[in-house]
Amino acid sequence: MKTENLPALPAEQKRTAAADFARDGFFIAPPLIPAELLARVRPRIDAVYAGEYETGIPPCGSPKGSSVPPTSLVKIDNTHRSDRTIHELVSHPAIGRWAAALTGAKTVQVFATQLLIKPPGSTGAGNVGWHQDYEYWDYALEGDVFTAWVAVSDVTAESGPMRFVRGSHRWGLLKAGDFFGGDLGAIQQRILAKTGGAKWEERAAVLAPGAVSFHHKLTVHGSGPNLSTGPRVSFAIHLRTDQSRFPDGLKWETVPYLNDPDDMQGSPITYRETA
Repeated sequence: MKTENLPALPAEQKRTAAADFARDGFFIAPPLIPAELLARVRPRIDAVYAGEYETGIPPCGSPKGSSVPPTSLVKIDNTHRSDRTIHELVSHPAIGRWAAALTGAKTVQVFATQLLIKPPGSTGAGNVGWHQDYEYWDYALEGDVFTAWVAVSDVTAESGPMRFVRGSHRWGLLKAGDFFGGDLGAIQQRILAKTGGAKWEERAAVLAPGAVSFHHKLTVHGSGPNLSTGPRVSFAIHLRTDQSRFPDGLKWETVPYLNDPDDMQGSPITYRETA
């Protein structure tokens, strides 16, 4: 689907959404991904998890495929380079259009993605520790950077949904998080110790399949165990705007989880403002 074939977002809806994003550091959009695309992407996720790479390009880190269902959190980087249907999902223009509406961007481009599978019944092994995305990207990317998180499965309150800390994007870059940390309470205390007594107010991102949440690069977020009966499956799509830049002299071989912006397979442009 081309961007120009999408109906325009009403101006008042755009203003309200942008204000909410600026105030809270996150925004939860309605379902944006068509059901037929979700149906096509589910078997492709299983294929990539099993080690089948349609394009011949393995995900970052060349993970070994497995036919055994996971028992702890699975994170596979840049699977969109390995599979055309996954690429279609992460580059869907509806995501780019909403991202532009929230940030005022003239251009929106993917620079990295993560396939996340949280198996049912997981305890601390399924947690995503409280963190800010930018603490993992700050050395290689400056300016407007944010994340779209796409629910592939039904993300219920029981399945370990992502939780945002409202207004935490105004706390600055803390460098106190830990994506892989299982002890959420300990990480929370470490973060709060750096804020000087900030208010900790959480909001769970309960999402229907195909719905998308967006969050600022400095918004603190994490998630607990999946207590439902099925896996929680999602994609984190890391985006940048025309108000971002890579440092001069950056050597791409030193940043294996980021994609060269001139590589349209790894870094598709999902929105570009037209006159």
